Amino acid sequence: MTETLRSPLLFALVAALLIGTGIVQGWNSALVILNMGLISAIMALGVNLQWGFAGLFNVGVMGFVALGGLAAVLVSMPPVPDAWSAGGPRIVVAMLLGAATIFVAMVVQRRIPPGRSRTWATIGVLVAGFILYRLAFDPAKSAVESVDPASTGYLGGLGLPIVLAWPVGAALAAGAAWIIGKTALGLRSDYLAIATLGIAEIIIAILKNEDWLARGVKNVSGLPRPVPLEIDLQQDPGFVERAAGLGFDPVLASTLYVKLAYAALFALVLIALIWLAQKALASPWGRMMRAIRDNEVAAEAMGKDVTARHLQIFILGSAICGLAGAMMTTLDGQLTPGTYQPLRFTFLIWVMVIVGGSGNNFGAVLGGFLIWWLWVQVEPIGLGVMNLITSGMADGSWLKDHLLDSAAHMRLLTMGLILLIVLRFSPRGLIPER
Repeated sequence: MTETLRSPLLFALVAALLIGTGIVQGWNSALVILNMGLISAIMALGVNLQWGFAGLFNVGVMGFVALGGLAAVLVSMPPVPDAWSAGGPRIVVAMLLGAATIFVAMVVQRRIPPGRSRTWATIGVLVAGFILYRLAFDPAKSAVESVDPASTGYLGGLGLPIVLAWPVGAALAAGAAWIIGKTALGLRSDYLAIATLGIAEIIIAILKNEDWLARGVKNVSGLPRPVPLEIDLQQDPGFVERAAGLGFDPVLASTLYVKLAYAALFALVLIALIWLAQKALASPWGRMMRAIRDNEVAAEAMGKDVTARHLQIFILGSAICGLAGAMMTTLDGQLTPGTYQPLRFTFLIWVMVIVGGSGNNFGAVLGGFLIWWLWVQVEPIGLGVMNLITSGMADGSWLKDHLLDSAAHMRLLTMGLILLIVLRFSPRGLIPER
């Protein structure tokens, strides 16, 4: 089958799966899967830029996604005046002291010639700066977290529209990627994977433990929304009348309307990113990136700055993951750092890219939709299959109980099985790179 025919057929298959879900399980379920599928496709597109274009093995996806979620809180939530009065300025001063310490250490490294004196001077600056930072930060942090900890206990945000948090999430992730890239991109691919995973875990640990920033594991809920609330639609006479005219219950119509509005916003972002990624892929820059991916030594011999280009695309891919993280927190309406698990935001995104076809933007998007649909639907389908298989067995049978209990593990089994099948029969993915 030619690629021109294969791609539309595969996307038609995914559309049929979503429509079938709507018919069998309800359109609410189908739209929930669609919205998360759109966000997953954006994450897969970001990872595909790094791996498919440049061969960078980044397994710290969840750290960049979490920074996007943090941006949603910092931009959209209203500030907490009492917390700012209690310790906000002192926290700002502490952060400035920390930044100044790093800056002075960098100046020392540049100005003093290599040797023992430079080493001791750098250590002295870092130790003194750390002590000053902690002296300013610790009491301010305690003061902020003691302000109504049951409902706030943090500084809050800027109170701006939450859509503005999406580019801010991309910028935060890009900044973190620049810091990581400057220190880790010179490493071999396996060491780069270890470094990115470790740094992602550090980001998650900070979000979980620094309550003054975003309430830690107590979560931030009730984030503003870019679409109307369902209850507001249900109380709007015009909306109720239009829903009744179409034969819909106002409650069902309001939930469908909100989910469709989210889908429209997310689809616009995805289409814009695909267009930009395709333009980049077909440009001289895209050809240079693939040349570097295929043979770094030859590209460097032709005068290309391999490390700088790797840093560039690492930042771009991470920024897209941060954007997707802000969008996902917007959809959820809350920031829950405890849910940022490697299984969901690293392994699953990598499966999407590999199954869809690394190096092909449309393949990554297809993998995002297909794998997310399977991730959601495999467990209920598996339970139905197990109920069918065990229907003739006696109640209380150990084998029946074991099979029914095993249905909960069908997700991992199915992901592994699909990955093996695709790697065996289509090792370059369902829509391979041209």
